[in-house]
Amino acid sequence: MRLIRVRVDDDARDAVIGALDGLEATYAVLPDGERVDSAFVEVPVADGAVDPVLAHLHDSGLDRDAYTVVVDADRSEPVNENLTERFVEGPVGDRGISHPEIRERADDLRPERVTYLAFAMLSATLATAGLLLNSAIVIVGAMVIAPFAGSALSASVGAVIDDRGMLIRSVVSQTLGLAVAYASAVFVSYAVRETFFVSAALAVSRVEQVGFFITPTLLALAIAIAAGAAGALALASDLPVSIAGVAVAAAIVPSVAAAAIGTVWSRPILVLGAVVLLFMNIVFINISAYVALVAMGYRSSVVADTWNDLGPSLRIGAYALVVVVFVAVTAATAAATYSHIAFEQDVNAGVQTTLSEDDYGNLELVGVRTQYDDAGLIGSTESVTVTVVSDADRAYPELADDVRERVQERAGRGVTVEVRVLDYRRSTAPESVETDLVDRWLSTASQWVSDLFGAAADSVAGRVAR
Repeated sequence: MRLIRVRVDDDARDAVIGALDGLEATYAVLPDGERVDSAFVEVPVADGAVDPVLAHLHDSGLDRDAYTVVVDADRSEPVNENLTERFVEGPVGDRGISHPEIRERADDLRPERVTYLAFAMLSATLATAGLLLNSAIVIVGAMVIAPFAGSALSASVGAVIDDRGMLIRSVVSQTLGLAVAYASAVFVSYAVRETFFVSAALAVSRVEQVGFFITPTLLALAIAIAAGAAGALALASDLPVSIAGVAVAAAIVPSVAAAAIGTVWSRPILVLGAVVLLFMNIVFINISAYVALVAMGYRSSVVADTWNDLGPSLRIGAYALVVVVFVAVTAATAAATYSHIAFEQDVNAGVQTTLSEDDYGNLELVGVRTQYDDAGLIGSTESVTVTVVSDADRAYPELADDVRERVQERAGRGVTVEVRVLDYRRSTAPESVETDLVDRWLSTASQWVSDLFGAAADSVAGRVAR
């Protein structure tokens, strides 16, 4: 709740009071102790109604340079609900904050341009180091300092509150931030490779942490959707956005670093997979955030206003270009993501079918890693790595071929299969040993009870003897 206090000259007093009466607002007129030709008018309003109410008073005759003070009000009776309903733009119902408030919160999430780019560079540097060191802790640190939450969520906010300026600024910030982060990651990767801090012969695609961020999977898609929705809900409900911001960064920063590493190590299939994963995350973060805000009751008139203003103008052309580019990127990303997820399902089904055979009954599946399916763009053969555990002292020379045949039958394309068999030995206690152990427990318990009652009997006998 806010309290608006304005100084109104006598020549505008009747117009301002008439405007407030026309709004059926509750207000107070106080004498001005310093001037005889003016008075103070106080109006309690909701937070989001301050600017619209002042604009209405200015249009009604209040001088735009008039002395105006707006202060927080802990309590107000009455609360001018009619002004809230008329001037506060916000979601349908009481599930979100007003348009001015959510706009302000979204703007606050985006730091000043130089700071934003600096944090983008630093987060990409940390993520690159974390991937090459195979350190999940370092990667988490990169997510914490990443500045992409504000730029990603601002696009959805701008769309639902019809703020085209915020929408365009968000797109520019995301593009610029990702470009700077990628350039920084490439520089760091090249530097550590050429100075032999990391060997140029390193098989980067086999590094565990790198492997997590070079293929778009269904679980990665779920992370992007959940991160965007959580960020939007936190933003609209006036809750801390920091935790959701880490989730947003988790879907962006490591993929940028993985693409840079693939570039430096000349692995085009790795770069393609990381870029598709990155675009998938960005697209679905923005879409899920927009859907979450719409579900809360926010509505946008961007499409309607653009249709009404349709005409041969540079602005309309720019909007149309942005829409076309976004739709094209979304369609291409969705198609590439669907293609790989379907291929991954075929691989998992083929591996499961093979291991269900009697010859491999004593094998336990540890993991399946599928190289990104480039759909023939690069012309490389997809690689599948299967890791199993065996407790038998025997080799499985036919396992790789069997898995390859099953996968090719389901996927309809050639694949290269690598199998890693991890051996372990198991030694179990014989039944006689377990029986002896139970007997020892019973004997010990019996001896403890006997000693306890024997000591009590001796104590009683001693008292009788005395």
